[in-house]
Amino acid sequence: MHKFFMINEKELECNYKKLLDKKINSPEDLKKWLVDESTLCADIKEKLSRNYFAVNCYSNNKEIKAAYEHDNEVISPLIKKYSELLDKFFYNSEYRSKLGSYYDNLVKKRANAIEIFRKENIDIEIKEDKLCTEYYDITGNMSVMWNDEEKTLQQMAVYMKDSDRQIRKKAWTLVQNRMLKDSEKLDTIMDQLVKLRNQKALNANCKNFTEYMFKKLERFSYTPEDCLELHESVLKAVVPLVNEIREDHRKEINVQDFRPWDMTAVKEGQKPLKPYNNVNELIDGVLKIFKQKDEVFFNTLNKMKNAGTLDLESRKAKSPGGFCDSFPVSNTSCIFMNEAQANDDFITLTHEGGHSVHNTLTSNIELADYRETPSETAELASMSMELLCMDSWDVFYKNEEDLKRAKKEHLEGIIKFLPWEVLVDRFQHWMYSHPEHSAEERNEKFQEMAKEFQFQTVNFSGYEDALKNFWKKQLHIFEVPFYYIEYAIAQLGALQIWRNYKKAPRETIENYKKALSLGNSVPIPEVYEAAGIKFDFSENMIRELMQFVKDELQKL
Repeated sequence: MHKFFMINEKELECNYKKLLDKKINSPEDLKKWLVDESTLCADIKEKLSRNYFAVNCYSNNKEIKAAYEHDNEVISPLIKKYSELLDKFFYNSEYRSKLGSYYDNLVKKRANAIEIFRKENIDIEIKEDKLCTEYYDITGNMSVMWNDEEKTLQQMAVYMKDSDRQIRKKAWTLVQNRMLKDSEKLDTIMDQLVKLRNQKALNANCKNFTEYMFKKLERFSYTPEDCLELHESVLKAVVPLVNEIREDHRKEINVQDFRPWDMTAVKEGQKPLKPYNNVNELIDGVLKIFKQKDEVFFNTLNKMKNAGTLDLESRKAKSPGGFCDSFPVSNTSCIFMNEAQANDDFITLTHEGGHSVHNTLTSNIELADYRETPSETAELASMSMELLCMDSWDVFYKNEEDLKRAKKEHLEGIIKFLPWEVLVDRFQHWMYSHPEHSAEERNEKFQEMAKEFQFQTVNFSGYEDALKNFWKKQLHIFEVPFYYIEYAIAQLGALQIWRNYKKAPRETIENYKKALSLGNSVPIPEVYEAAGIKFDFSENMIRELMQFVKDELQKL
């Protein structure tokens, strides 16, 4: 059982009040005040993160659930209330303008937070959190019977790869039918979320929730229009490549009509790749790879192993998905995932390991605001780590054929994932710019977009309902709206880092660490620049990178 806390709101409020009662008589006092505020932030962040970790690991534990609900219903509103007061306290200080250029980004962030804060949105966010918990309850308890054994939906992924077409069709259909059983409940949750989120945006004088979220996510370096342009670029430069990969795959598995249950199939006589046998082997393998790369990488993961903050195996009453979170007081991180002895698992562990390395590299930044990194750089850390580790995958694959196959699958996976990333984003742009839509219109719209961006060559006939409801498995759409395009942006950055690494490995890793250690102290394009890459998602850049990946695939 993981550590969790019932946070005392009276004590927390008292600590906030002490900060607001401080007398500030000089720029030095204000700097000291920011450090005190950061110390309090770190303490509360540690407790909230531990509770979030615990509730995802044991969603059926009553005590943990009570602590987590207390966080959402009592602690979170209190933090929001005082965050606004602290922002104003800082912003209104006469010494703010005398702090020096290091604080510029902080000033911009606080001004933005003040601009969009509305007291009435606190209650709306409590309702939002409850609906997200409901989503987790529904999806976390989904399971199917397979050969008289109860399996989670995550555990079914391995059967969808089977070379026997009947087996994978049966597995795929079973999973979709299980999802569809609760599709109306999930539609009702989303109906309410759209309504609440739209209201929240209007309260903050934004024309819609898209505009509100761009401010909330501090996307100062790009606009909604830039995202729509990125969608189009991916449609032109990546989707044709995905169609090529799928056509090769169709021939390889020898089917005439490419169906949804063929997408992850392995060819006749091939078994799905199995790089390890148990969780300890998984951890030790990734530790070995990290040791070959860099001391900081190894020490970070090893510390988590020793602290018992890696929860990796799949089991019932454990939420789906995977994440990494930081515990700033203990100066360590946690990694949560659901392994299934599949190839993706050690890649997921290196991905989340990249986030934990990022946490290590920002841990000596004094200001909490600068330790909290935007997703565009957070995902750069994790996606680059996947690729930086690739030349050490022989730790898991002793057989040369399996090794080549794993690399090929991964690189093709990157190409295939890009259209999904922009589809999830585009779908949300549509949803929130048409907040009056019905559930039926939403599902129809998703089907239309999915056929254009994701499944141009996949035949869903007879399974249209499954396609219309396919988006419901993407927890981001429910829990963290608009957080997804960052994966595409960061993926383009990670490919640039990998391209550099192939020419100058040591220098690239040093630049990678230097960039990540900046945290949020400079605008995103400057972080990318420090890493030796461009913050650029133009069609030209995408075409160039796709050609690079294509060349690497050719070598395999």
